[in-house]
Amino acid sequence: MGSAILNLRMSGPTDLLLFVHLLRQPDHELDLESTALLLCEPEYPGLDIPGFIAKLDVMGELARIRLKVDRRCGPAPADRVLPILRLLYGELGFQGNVADYYDPRNSFLNEVIDRRSGNPLSLAIVLMAVCRRAGVETFGISFPGHFLVGVRRCDGSLAVVDPFDGRMVRQPELRALYESATGDPGDIDERCLAPAAQRQILVRMLNNLRAIYEVRGDQRRLRFVLERMSVLSPSEEVKSRLNALVADVTIAPRVSVN
Repeated sequence: MGSAILNLRMSGPTDLLLFVHLLRQPDHELDLESTALLLCEPEYPGLDIPGFIAKLDVMGELARIRLKVDRRCGPAPADRVLPILRLLYGELGFQGNVADYYDPRNSFLNEVIDRRSGNPLSLAIVLMAVCRRAGVETFGISFPGHFLVGVRRCDGSLAVVDPFDGRMVRQPELRALYESATGDPGDIDERCLAPAAQRQILVRMLNNLRAIYEVRGDQRRLRFVLERMSVLSPSEEVKSRLNALVADVTIAPRVSVN
């Protein structure tokens, strides 16, 4: 774990109340980036959330400028996303963290923005945030085993971006990803390509952190994650795991970081 992650200060009731307050909004009005950054605050006390939103704003403005000067791109989102991919993954150097895929910093949006490295989900949040600011419509795809970003072509068909390396995914590659994650060599279930709700994305981010902390046996950080999951997506499974943690019962690890 990096030097920026040294001591966890468990969040108090105020932090949890703020989280609950944000989640009262309808899903389409939920500020994904601000909520994701709020999840980082206990790990980074005093985190300047507006400052990181401003960094996304700057990248969004750069993307808007690229779109104005790039005469090669067409009107469809699938065409207009290409200059943004070149900006983020070329000029600005964003990339998937291959060297340490299970580093928890890959799930903390502030670290991803500063280090320009992360996992598929956190990089997707950056990509979608920049695209939205540049007027390019994208959406998250909670694909099995690997989070993706969807954009539409002129004919309305779906084009898919792999946010881990910032490239368009061809159909054979998409099928291979599906088979690898599900074991099913057949056609891709179309439900796996549906746009993900904001809350789904946040749950998946928390699930990634949960898997890492379970493997590491980091009960203090795991408790924070489970408390947030119990608010965001309450279930008997989450409740039982949180109760087991409070009772100091060992939890079997589950690794699924994407």
